[in-house]
Amino acid sequence: MKMGFRWYGEGNDTVTLDHVRQIPGVETIVWSLHHKQAGEVWEQAEIDAEVARITGLSDEARAKGVTRTFDAEVVESVNVHESIKLGRTVLGLSRDEAIENYITTIRRLGRAGVKVVCYNFMPVFDWLRTDLWHPLPDGSTALYYEKAVVDQMSPESLIADMEANTHGLTLPGWEPERLASFSELNAAYQGVTHDDMYANYRYFLEAVIPTCEEYDVKLGVHPDDPPFDVFGWPRVVSTKKGLARVLDLHPSPHHGLTLCLGSFSANPEQDAVDAVRTFMDRIHFTHVRNIKHFDNGDFTEVAHRASEGSVDTTGIMRAYAEADYQGYVRPDHGRHLWDENTTNKPRPGYGLYDRALGIQYLLGAWDAFRYQG
Repeated sequence: MKMGFRWYGEGNDTVTLDHVRQIPGVETIVWSLHHKQAGEVWEQAEIDAEVARITGLSDEARAKGVTRTFDAEVVESVNVHESIKLGRTVLGLSRDEAIENYITTIRRLGRAGVKVVCYNFMPVFDWLRTDLWHPLPDGSTALYYEKAVVDQMSPESLIADMEANTHGLTLPGWEPERLASFSELNAAYQGVTHDDMYANYRYFLEAVIPTCEEYDVKLGVHPDDPPFDVFGWPRVVSTKKGLARVLDLHPSPHHGLTLCLGSFSANPEQDAVDAVRTFMDRIHFTHVRNIKHFDNGDFTEVAHRASEGSVDTTGIMRAYAEADYQGYVRPDHGRHLWDENTTNKPRPGYGLYDRALGIQYLLGAWDAFRYQG
């Protein structure tokens, strides 16, 4: 297992690589070219420059005696254009054009040494919360989902609320360019069924997987967040049955999962540990985080320790350890701790401290189970 840390890039993250360097156990920086829009080709020069930035050391760091470096083997995400999900031209790009651009990007990432690409197949929004800074009883804040608000809120009002509460940092899946096209996308999804989405998904995989195999880049699809339909849009990577159906769309081992246990567990009826054990051989990358459910359908994100919430994070790490999991893992959304809300003002869910604490908890559980006896 290789521990990773998601980083949004120089000048685009309140956390620096030097901060991450001091977290024991982190080997991989999970990165992306966040200025690229879905459907755009990633240029080889900009890929290589970002990989060099992640894997290298500055002269200043070397002068201080720093020797620790990272690899850049995981990208999160290369976003799938809506024309691919819809199976037709939308936002000025045809499905086949968007797929060809995706193939080119995969080829270039493979040349740069990338081993896993995380992506999702969610319509319009990549994820959804109603409060980005919800207060917790310990004085920290975290992402929160309030069911009654979503039931009564229009997508347009949710967009406005998200844009006003991000500390000026863009959120993945909520980029201004994407949101500016919301009306067109909302209309395009009218009448689209789950079966339509699965058929379009199969078309995408059949086109891109040969290149993934040639360049040894594994694709890992992220579960829907939250794992159920929202605003009438069909989501197809939500349930255990849905994940199995997605994996059945193509037999290649290069087609697999980024199994985000927090997203999957947002449905309280779903068993995260069972999902890990069931899909182990197709999990290329995994996000481990904790949420706490409430009886009214709300949920909040909490600390990674199992007893803090409703997700058995300890059992998850036991399942991975007992299988000697060889993929990549990272802590997912953390709380905003100590002075982060008033000074650093991080991207919601992506502060430094709670993710660092989460890494130590996850690695402690891994070590305890991996080396017991």
